[in-house]
Parts: sequence; C-alpha cells; structure tokens
Amino acid sequence: MVFQYVIAAVMLVLISGLWRLQVVGAQNYREMAEANRIRKVPILAPRGKILDREGRLIVDNYPSVSCFLVRDQGHDIAADLPLIARGLHMTVDQIQEILKRYRTAPKFQPVPLKQDITPDEQGFIEAHLDELPELETIDEERRLYPNDGFAAHLIGYVGEVSEEMLDDPQYAAYEPGDVVGRSGVEESYDAMLRGVDGSRDVIVDSHGREVGVLGTEPAKPGKDLRLTIDLDIQRAAENALGDRNGAVVALDPHTGEILALVSRPVFDPNKFSVKIGREDWNRLVTDPNHPLLDKAIQAQLAPGSTFKIIMSVAGLQEGIAENLRVDCQGGATFYGHFFACDRRHGMVDIHNAIPLSCDTYYYTLAQKLGIETIAKYAHELGIGEKTGVDLPGEVSGTMPSEEWKLRNFHEKWYAGETISVGIGQGAVAATPIQLARALGGIASGGVLKRPHVVFPGELPAYYRQAVQDSYPGSGDVTVPIDASNWEIITEGMASTTEAGGTAFAAHLDGIDFAGKTGTAQVVSHSAGMDKISSSVAQRPNAWFVGMAPRRNPDIVVAVLWQHGGWGNVSAPIAASVIEAYVDKQRRLHHNLVADTSKPVKDVMTKPVEIGAVWSKPPASEAPRGSPVPALAAIDAGHFRLKPEGE
Repeated sequence: MVFQYVIAAVMLVLISGLWRLQVVGAQNYREMAEANRIRKVPILAPRGKILDREGRLIVDNYPSVSCFLVRDQGHDIAADLPLIARGLHMTVDQIQEILKRYRTAPKFQPVPLKQDITPDEQGFIEAHLDELPELETIDEERRLYPNDGFAAHLIGYVGEVSEEMLDDPQYAAYEPGDVVGRSGVEESYDAMLRGVDGSRDVIVDSHGREVGVLGTEPAKPGKDLRLTIDLDIQRAAENALGDRNGAVVALDPHTGEILALVSRPVFDPNKFSVKIGREDWNRLVTDPNHPLLDKAIQAQLAPGSTFKIIMSVAGLQEGIAENLRVDCQGGATFYGHFFACDRRHGMVDIHNAIPLSCDTYYYTLAQKLGIETIAKYAHELGIGEKTGVDLPGEVSGTMPSEEWKLRNFHEKWYAGETISVGIGQGAVAATPIQLARALGGIASGGVLKRPHVVFPGELPAYYRQAVQDSYPGSGDVTVPIDASNWEIITEGMASTTEAGGTAFAAHLDGIDFAGKTGTAQVVSHSAGMDKISSSVAQRPNAWFVGMAPRRNPDIVVAVLWQHGGWGNVSAPIAASVIEAYVDKQRRLHHNLVADTSKPVKDVMTKPVEIGAVWSKPPASEAPRGSPVPALAAIDAGHFRLKPEGE
C-alpha cells in the first residue's frame, strides 16, 4: 500500500509538471524556444572615398556605432519603449514613428533606431542587455565631409533612402534604412561608392545574447572615386567667392574636366550623414537664398552682356557684324521704344563693341539678325540646352524663339522683343556652367566639350554609358567659326581686361587673361542702375566669364554674383582663380625642370602663341611610365606643355 501511495504521488507530480510545461506555460516556452535561433547580423559596407585629381582626400569615413531594434525576441517591445527612449535621448513618439515605417518589413530585419550613438548611449545598452534584449549595436563607417561646407554642392550628401525613393524602380535593390547618395557626386555615382553589405550568421539564446557564430559573409567596400577637381583651384574659387550669393565654375575647355565648382550660400553635408534635424531642415528649405540649390548648374538667370559673345559669333558668321558701325549716343530707338545704353560710346564697330560692351551696337545687330538666327547659334553653343554634366538636377535654361513663345504662351513673337535678347536680357536664361562651356568653346575655335567631374576613362564602359544616358545633354559638339572671326572675338575679349575695357580692374600682369563682363538687370534699366547701391534685391546680377590664354584656353572660369551690381565686380573673382591656376602650373614647371631625373626634352625656341599658359595633360590620358611631355614654347614667362610629337 505504501508503494502504491508513493507511485501515485510521483505520478501526480509528473502530471502536474507536464500540465505546467505543456499547457499552462506552453506559449511562454514556445516563444523562448523560438528565440533560440540563428540571427543574421548585417555588416555594413563602407562607402568609397572621394579624391581630387591628384589623389588627395576630399571625403572620408569615420567609425560609428548605430543602435538597431530586433523585433523577433518574443518580447513585449511596447512596454520597454519609455526606458529605451530615456536611454537613447529620444521620445516615445519618435520610436513609434520609426516602427510604423517598418511595420511591413520582415520581423527578422533589424530596425535602425538611432545612428551614431554616443558613448553614454552605448553604455546604457550594455547595462540593460538582460532587460532590453531587443536592442543591438552595429559598427559602421559614416561619411566625414570637409568643414564649412567646402565643395558641398559638388560632393552632395548621403541620407536614409526615403519611402518615395523605394517606390522608384531605380532603387529596387535598396531596403528601408539603407544609406544612399542624395545629391551631387554622392548621388550620381552612388552605385560605385556604395559597396555591398555583408552579414554574420550568429546563434543567440532566449535572452538575445550571442552564443556562437555559424559563418560570416564580409562586406565589399565601395570603390574610391577620383574627381577632375583640383583642390588648389577649388580652394581658390571658394575663397574668391567668399560669402557672396552666387556660383563659380572653372573647367578645362580642351577636355570638359571641371576643375572647381562652388555655389553660395552653402550647407553642411555632415548634418545629413547621420539624420538632419527637423529644425535644421526647415531652416534650409525656407532660406530665401536657397542654400540647397547648386547655382552652378541650377541657377537660370539672364546672362546679360556675356551673351554678346554669342551674338558676335552669329553676327560675324552671318557676314553682318564685320562691317556694322553704330553711333552710340547712350541708346537708340527701335520699333517706337527707346533702348538705353549705359553711356555714350560714339562710333562703335565689332572690334571695340566687345571690350566696351556697347548695348546700342548689339541692339542694332539683334535687329539685323532676327530672333531665329540668334536662337540657332545660341542653341548650337548650348544655351537653352543641358550640357550633360554628370551631376543631378542640371537645368536647361531658356533660349526664346518664335516657336518657343507660341508653344509656351500661345502668342506671336514681336520684333521688339529681339532687341532685349541681343544683350542677354528678355526671356534668355542661362546657367554658369552653360556660359563657361559656351564661351570657352568659342575661344577654342568652336569646339565644345561635355563637362564632367569624374574621368570617363576610369569608369567601366557600361557605367560610362549609363552616366551619359542618365544625364543627357548637348555633349561634345563643334560649331564652325571662321579663323578670322575667331581672332576678332578673342582679341575683343582680351581687350576687355586691358585699359579701356569693362574688366580692366581685373587685369593680370604677365598673364594672357581674356573675358567678358555681364550686368543682367532684375528690374527696368533705369531703376536697376539707380539702385545699385541702395536696394540689394534690385541690384543687377553680376556675371563674368574669363579664360587664359585668350585663344585655345587651358582654363575658363564663369562667375555669377547674384545682385552684385555691375558685371566688372565679378571679374576679380575669376581673375583670382585663374591666377591661382597659372601660379600652380608655373610651380609645376619649375619643379619639372629642377628634377633632372625626369626625361625632359629640349625646349623649342619657336613660340607657339604669345602669352600661352602652360598646362599638363590630364592624368587619365597619360599612361603610367610614359615620358614627361616636352615643353614646346617659352615666351615672357608663360609656358605651354605639349605631348611629345606635337
């Protein structure tokens, strides 16, 4: 009987235990068992670095720690939100908003809760591992941009992929929380810079603690990207423009390589590399000066008198301007309306119309050419057309014509409207990069190159084609310009920076510096001129496009100073950039000659061109181990470096 009672008691204990395990605690133990599983921990790939043309670092990465929330722990996350919020210096609403964004994502996918957490926040997570098993930390490398917004518009910034972007087939490979380039080079070359994330398959226990590793798939870092930008020229352009509202573009018209690109006002891309705050974002988007706008490629404004160079090409090529002489008495009447000039220039022809920037001459030339002829040459030279620069957001500007006005306004074109177009006013609108390419191309004998910030030869063929397809434009074109006409125009631009020219204040001794000023009114002629010094908002936009040397230039610089006043105030900005460029080339030449270990050919005695500026071929075109090209000319301290055999 005793044994029977003992057996019965044991059976009762076993039955009650089984009941407790399999019935009463079934759900709890099921969740604990499910939590003992394999978890895939992401290893985030670092983005490729961005370098200048000489391999100097522009954009780097720095080590960072981010906090993720794992939702497949069988744990009541909602109850932990107040504690998590306090420890991570967030609000419960912020966390709930993040969780709402990821409500459709798989449960095993970690949710990025906070990026770039501080040491005290890391300490909080370590101290609460048992209480908050849903919190995980992941090491990653985050973008580190130059201080003070240096080259911000050119470089761009990165940010978390948005819901709108995820709906775009272009971003089909991205997941919520992924970091993607959002502007500038970061956006246009995101696929190269991004890399491929890896992962670790780890075994975790019921508390979410890692107890083993099954395998690791390493991340593949993004590729480094070498730009055509020269840090020395970029720095000179940044300093020259200062805090002025506007833009500077410097490029090599032989190749289309952009040497510097500046836009003002700037923003700090480092604020985007984590996650920009709402207050900072609102400040940027409500600023009337539009700091997020890349004015080098997106500011569509009347080009003013810089357009007279295009008018000169049209007038000379059509056989009208060469023999046209106009008596400027401060303006002239066309179609019953008086069009003013800024002063009385007397008798003007094509040879002094450019350096004097005589409006009356170009009013008359415009009347004789007509809008269709003007539009034809302007379009050929890229006005009203995207250049195809490999940066996102480029705009096309406007070149009016009879067809344009009929299509957009359902009205006929009136002859009187052509007069204003002749001096780059009216409906004409251009960007700084368009003017740099157009005037640099004219000075190069009509050869216009597609501007670019990355060496095409360093891109795979398929990627190079993809870039061209993604950023269409007029590309490489040749506009026929007679040699005699080319000389007249380039001589006129050279005289602009000499005594009597509109940009004489920017004259550079010892440098063959040419260009064209432009004063583009934002109100009527009389009101704009009267309020140069009183109302900033009504001051004209000050343009200048300069180059060195005057023919076949090695560098062309376009400057826009919004509401700067007269165009001549922008000329010294361009002069500073060109002077920095020439000084650097002279230093490089001096070092080249001083280093006798390098194979340098004998210097030829026959000059190629008076005042030519020395330039070296792009690194992308110089094969490794090739001999240093020979100096082809020396004249008055200016040098031109030509490849061997030319």
